[in-house]
Parts: sequence; structure tokens; C-alpha cells
Amino acid sequence: MRPILLALAASLALSLPAKADNVTVAVTAIVEHPALDAARKGVLDALTAAGYKEGENLKFVFESAQGNPATAAQIARQFAGDEPNVIVPISTPSAQAVVSSTRDIPVVFTAVSDPLGAQLVKNMDKPGGNVTGLSDMSPVAEHLALIKEILPDVKTIGYLYNSGEANSVSLLAVLKAEAEKAGLKVVESAATKSAEVQGAARALVGRADAIYIPTDNTIISALEGAVAVAEESKLPLFTADTDSVSRGSVAALGFNYYDVGKQTGEIVVRVLKGENPGDIAVKTAAGSDLVVNKAAAAKMGVTLPESVLSRANKVIE
Repeated sequence: MRPILLALAASLALSLPAKADNVTVAVTAIVEHPALDAARKGVLDALTAAGYKEGENLKFVFESAQGNPATAAQIARQFAGDEPNVIVPISTPSAQAVVSSTRDIPVVFTAVSDPLGAQLVKNMDKPGGNVTGLSDMSPVAEHLALIKEILPDVKTIGYLYNSGEANSVSLLAVLKAEAEKAGLKVVESAATKSAEVQGAARALVGRADAIYIPTDNTIISALEGAVAVAEESKLPLFTADTDSVSRGSVAALGFNYYDVGKQTGEIVVRVLKGENPGDIAVKTAAGSDLVVNKAAAAKMGVTLPESVLSRANKVIE
């Protein structure tokens, strides 16, 4: 009987899921706004689904830099000293701060448009070292096509961005290249902090036929200021961030950042289970949603065509 019982016990042990070890995951973002908050929630939910439960075997720490690069660097140094199992920086400025602060602790970044341009990794397929993550490079050509579909007479795109954010500088280069192909001009207006966003938007009035805001954390954190200018001036405003549409943008074609977070969390789980971050290829986020806001469009003097409304994933009335 004893051998049979031992065999049965062994069989049951093999069939039970392995218990996740106690771990600490430290998360930081350059600022809090709906897209980055959704990404953080997605990371946590992916960890929970893999058996890492907050308050049981997972310590999930979060710190926001409140839009201040110096604070981002301070948080990065603090996390490096605390030595968590994995650090997850959300956004390009936070990722740059964290990667500069540690060469030993695994880093899995997310919501970074251009990891190469930001010098986070030297190779997307084989990043090497202690760093990997998820890129959210925007489909800029599709964004311009959407703007032209909604505004057939558009000639000039006003680009509202933070010139100190590497992500937005990289996207400006992409935008200019794609705009030239589409027969459009680009004019720029920069704001280096949230208090400057409304003034930078106003500087585009009379110079552009539409405002385009990339996945720029400084601008998005103060989006309402830009929206107020757009409504007052009847200057249609478009964003790359779908979470911004409910806050007053006409339309956006982009990622669901909760899904981006979940995809990132799945990479974190691989690292927690023993994979070397440097051996995990940097991925580009999957999925793309079209979200439109009929009320915002009306306030900016725009009628959304049926061709856009019919294929939208979400229509805000």
C-alpha cells in the first residue's frame, strides 16, 4: 500500500499549480494620468493571474514623479537601493531614470515609444543586460489618415509636445516623415511643463488646421488646457492616446493601455520565473482601438463622417 500511496501523492503534487514565491515589484511613472494608471493596473492584474497576489506573496510598490524628472531620478535611486525583484518604469522619462540607476536589478519598461532612441536598449531583439520591456510606438501614418478622413481639407498639423521628452522628439521625426508622404505640413509648439500647455496650444491658433498630441505625458496630464483652446478657436484636437478622448479630444487611434499593462505584466512574470531580461526581446504592444467623441467634435466645429463612426470601437456621445 505504501508505494501506491507515495505514487498517488507524487501524482497529486505534479498536478497542483506551483506556489509563487514572495516577490517585490516596484513600479514608477513620470506622472499619473488615465493611460499610465491603466497600464499599472494591467501589470498588477497580470501578476495576480500568474499567482502573485498583493498582500499575500506580492509587495506591489508604486511611486509617481508628479511630472518632475528630478523626482523620477530620486525614485529610481530609491528603488535601486531597495533591491526589489523587478522594477517596472512606465513612460520614457521614468525608464531612462531607472535604467541609469541600476545594472543589476531586472527592469521591464512599458509605454516607451522608442526604446532605441531613448537609449534604453541597443537591440530590440537581444537587448542584453538587465533591461527589456514593451514599446507603444504609435501608428502615426494611420493617425494622419484618420485626421484626413475626418478633415478632408486639412493642410497643416500642429504638433503639441514636450521638447524635453525623448519619446515625443522621436515621434516628431516620424510625424514629419509621414506628413510629407501625406502631403501635409507640420508646425510645432512645445511645453516643457504642464503649466505651459494651454499657452503652447494657443500658439498654434491661426498656424494649423488641427492639433495633434502624441503619447506625451506632460501634455496629456494637462490636456484640459489644450482642449479649452481647441473649443474656443474651433481648432480640432486629436490625440494618440485613446483615454484622452473622453477628456475632450475629437478622436484617437491607439492602444488600450490596460492591455499594454497586461502584456507588460506577462513579461514581468517571465522574469520572476527566472528568465534573464536581456534575453527577452523588446515587444511592440498589440491591439489598436478607435475612439471618437461626438460632443467634442461638435464643440470644435467638426462633423464625424459615418465611415469613422461605423468602425469605432467606442463612440462618446
